[in-house]
Amino acid sequence: MSSYAIVIHGGAGTILPAAMTTELEQSYKAALQEAMDAGFRCLTAGGTSIEAVKAAVMSLEDCILFNAGRGAVFAKDGSQEMDASIMDGSNRMAGAVAAVRNIRNPVELAYVVMTKSQHVMLNGKGAQEFAKIHGLKTEPDEYFYSEFRHQQWKQMQDTDAMALDHSVTIPATASSDDFAEGKPSFTKVSEDKKFGTVGAVALDQYGNIAAATSTGGMTNKQWGRVGDSPIIGAGTYANNMTCAISCTGHGEPFIRAVTAYDVSCLMEYKGLSLQEAMHIVVHDKLLKIDGEGGMIGVDAAGNTAMVFNSEGMYRGRRDSEGLNETLIYK
Repeated sequence: MSSYAIVIHGGAGTILPAAMTTELEQSYKAALQEAMDAGFRCLTAGGTSIEAVKAAVMSLEDCILFNAGRGAVFAKDGSQEMDASIMDGSNRMAGAVAAVRNIRNPVELAYVVMTKSQHVMLNGKGAQEFAKIHGLKTEPDEYFYSEFRHQQWKQMQDTDAMALDHSVTIPATASSDDFAEGKPSFTKVSEDKKFGTVGAVALDQYGNIAAATSTGGMTNKQWGRVGDSPIIGAGTYANNMTCAISCTGHGEPFIRAVTAYDVSCLMEYKGLSLQEAMHIVVHDKLLKIDGEGGMIGVDAAGNTAMVFNSEGMYRGRRDSEGLNETLIYK
């Protein structure tokens, strides 16, 4: 049996131990482990890398702690628009959706775009209609409501400012329950930043790799704004010859740097390792254009990497050799 592995992330940014309660930290790690296990079960059962990344990201989308799916942030008009993408490294097929609303699992819709249409990306109302035709699960606005996210937005809704999933002052008693409706425990937006995109990359037993990414975007963003997450080559990329990459960070610099594809190019044209290529992009190229955040990656040989230039990144990896870890800080 060939080796296999999965790597996930739940966002990067100014994530410090001093700003995190013990219970909340445990909740984040448990959610990361659950998502990683969902993908790993697929791989162990002989499933494909594309199935594994979809399963892992859907698990993260279902968790209110992360800015994707259920925990998506509010746009300027009070809506919650979501983006997602997925890519198969074995044939470079890809699917993506942008600015969709009320879709329970945007990454699942991206997968259906890849497998059931002749297109790569659908957006807005067209994507919504496509989801309806194919019977994808939708949820009412109430399902996506988070008091935590709502207070972030309320402090900014009358301004032109946008927040990259800013954190707030977290009380010493805070837990994951405080993210739910009717729990207004968070009051003051701090200058700390958390980029709340989620993603996964995987290698399956057949030597194929895949990547998937999902996000709710930026708090108080202009509705219709699209970040790097659904853009193939920017926030997501997979090619069996090089690597599978999922990014998290300030989307605009990641788009301008064609970040995920740049890692692949450095590996293909300069012969760099996965770790070397990711390090150059994250710690050199992105920083030169004020790009803060990080990325996860895997190659067809089973090498994995988790690289970021911020204070922390919610992340984890597990492989068939016994590695199993979830991390938050540097």
